[in-house]
Amino acid sequence: MADIQEIDVKIRDQIGTGSSRAIRRDGNTPGILYGTGIDPINIIVETKVLVKHFQTGRFLSTLYDLNLDGKKTRVIPKDVQLHPVKDTPLHVDFLLLSKEAKVVVEVPVSFINDDICPGIKKGGVLNVVRYNVELSCPADAIPENIVVDLSEADTGDSIHISAVTLPEDVTPTITDRDFTIATIAAPAGVTEEADETEEVEDSVAQETSDDEDSQE
Repeated sequence: MADIQEIDVKIRDQIGTGSSRAIRRDGNTPGILYGTGIDPINIIVETKVLVKHFQTGRFLSTLYDLNLDGKKTRVIPKDVQLHPVKDTPLHVDFLLLSKEAKVVVEVPVSFINDDICPGIKKGGVLNVVRYNVELSCPADAIPENIVVDLSEADTGDSIHISAVTLPEDVTPTITDRDFTIATIAAPAGVTEEADETEEVEDSVAQETSDDEDSQE
């Protein structure tokens, strides 16, 4: 897991629509911190800092330390409300995490050894079925990615979640099936050639059958 990044926040003294608009005009975004055992805390985050983290594409599956008046609190973002036209953040929610907490997050899939993949070297194509996989993870052990090794994948192969080594105590949220992450499709020319060969073989077999019937 990557180093935990910090986000500085401040207490928001006033709430309401008017207050939120004033906060946004000042270049900040209103938010809330909540969790088991604490009363919700209204906070303010600098908008440009929030946008920088949000644009990584992994904001909602990344742990952060909120620095509130010098006190650091481990959290995970739970929601970001965006402006319907400008796509700028209007509000952000953070969930306070305990060390024992488990969270459900989407983790990106990373493929390795595509340069030596037998199927790809034959001209096959990697078809990615899932770019992200939803996992249940300990709050302090969210993997940065899921690594899929293509070194032995051949054309026609399907790579399922069971073929992926996950960290300890990390499990997929889908448990009722061995779902597919990617496949190695055969080259289009090979597929078409195989189809044509099958059609020819079927035609020859039919002609042979017809000849035998006429001789009888």
